[in-house]
Amino acid sequence: MTTRLARPLIAVALTGLLAACGAGAQAPDTATPGKTTLVVKTFSEFGYEELYKQYEAAHPGITIKQESIAQLGDYLPKLQQWMASGSGAGDVVALEEGILIQFMARPEQFVNLLDHGAGSLKGDFLEWKWKQALTSDGSKLVGLGTDVGAQGMCYRTDLLAKAGLPTDREKVGELWPTWDAYLATGQKFAQAKTGAHFFDSAGGIYQNILMQQGDHTYYDTSNKLVIDTNPAVKASWDQAVTMVQGGLSANLAQWSPQWNAGFKKGTFATIPCPSWMLGVIEEQAGPENAGKWDVARVPGDGAVRGGSFLAVPTQSKHQKEAAELVKFLTSPKGQIAAFKAKSNFPSSPQAIDDPAVQGFVNDYFNNAPVGKIFGASAKALKPVYLGPDNNPVGDRVGNALMAVEQGKLQPAEAWTKAVEDAKRAAK
Repeated sequence: MTTRLARPLIAVALTGLLAACGAGAQAPDTATPGKTTLVVKTFSEFGYEELYKQYEAAHPGITIKQESIAQLGDYLPKLQQWMASGSGAGDVVALEEGILIQFMARPEQFVNLLDHGAGSLKGDFLEWKWKQALTSDGSKLVGLGTDVGAQGMCYRTDLLAKAGLPTDREKVGELWPTWDAYLATGQKFAQAKTGAHFFDSAGGIYQNILMQQGDHTYYDTSNKLVIDTNPAVKASWDQAVTMVQGGLSANLAQWSPQWNAGFKKGTFATIPCPSWMLGVIEEQAGPENAGKWDVARVPGDGAVRGGSFLAVPTQSKHQKEAAELVKFLTSPKGQIAAFKAKSNFPSSPQAIDDPAVQGFVNDYFNNAPVGKIFGASAKALKPVYLGPDNNPVGDRVGNALMAVEQGKLQPAEAWTKAVEDAKRAAK
């Protein structure tokens, strides 16, 4: 799921979630004799509520307690603390793709799911998704994949119409086959003086451009920090800055209260939206804006942005039961249910091809055939290597970019600050 980057990665401040939910404390081992409580730690929206009910109904001795922290940026330090201390992590934890690599460095902290029959499930996942949570020697599987961040571009049909631009999703996609074309479209939108900005924040634009640039970003595959030597990073930065300088950004810090309110108020017309972002938009824009949003193709060739895994910490007192729950939640049927609930796009080929996904339309997004839109690119997605401190480094870059948007720093000095802060954040 969820670059749900700060899914960055990747993350989401949803008002409908219970933040923390007593996240630091381990639930009682068993409520009553013969009963087992499984504690699932997540961030953002995974769409598992109905699946939990199904699992409990089929397993009378199991009770599932989800403890969810809204933002990945808040979840990560708590997860690091739980894993380091050997307590508090519960029975199942979510690992977002941007933080996975740092936990893969300590595979002994997690149950080997191959010991619980997961090996037979390899075909249920995109090959690269399966390999991401597999140790280099292939002997240990740390987690099973949930979603992948297949890309789209969400837009307000009413605002594009007000600017004299097409609103049909096919024609809208033709407006921006490239990011340069997206910039040109944004300039036309700005000239129409609709009272709204073209996009929400340069941070989301930058992330999407960056993830299309190659097979790695801030770290190379030997885990060397290359933020200042990988030309793709600076090129993505420069392109995002150009859009800011063109006055296209609403200058809203992603996941801030102002950003949340912007969906409801119509402050911006477009936003790059990995599939999981649809749930965020619907939550924040509210029922009064149903049908005003739609989904078109994203500029460029698409890329992975976000996606997660479920793992069982070895500190769990119910490892067998937890592993079975993980297999259930990440099964093709589980992924289909999560997609229908919160638009988290499946990482299972069977789920992607299932008529329930391919034929799924999202009535909130003007009946957009989101199953086909996201499914068209999901199988062709190639993973981008994210190093051990990808999220902290990315946060520093994002903060510097926001300083440019807010007029606090000039682009050159902001870039210097981003690099310096990133080097300090990297361990």
